[in-house]
Amino acid sequence: MRIGDGVSDHTASDQGVRELLTALRIERGHPEPEELAALTVVLTTRLAQAPEPEAAAVPAPRSRWADPRRSLGLPPAPGRGSWRASALPR
Repeated sequence: MRIGDGVSDHTASDQGVRELLTALRIERGHPEPEELAALTVVLTTRLAQAPEPEAAAVPAPRSRWADPRRSLGLPPAPGRGSWRASALPR
């Protein structure tokens, strides 16, 4: 039994809800329609509260002057632009 069967585009107009409904599959048992509705509400609420993956994956750029490695006298971290940091006053 697939949950998304019989759900029209009018009821699930949001793309995320449609994807969620087509992704659910009952493996065992015979759930009541009320139980399926409650499960759908919980999962769509969690999906709506989830942060965007792109927003969480990009760290804020750190100034070379504010880098703790500089105050400890450690060499700059390897990577792009490290040669510039090597010329900063110590």
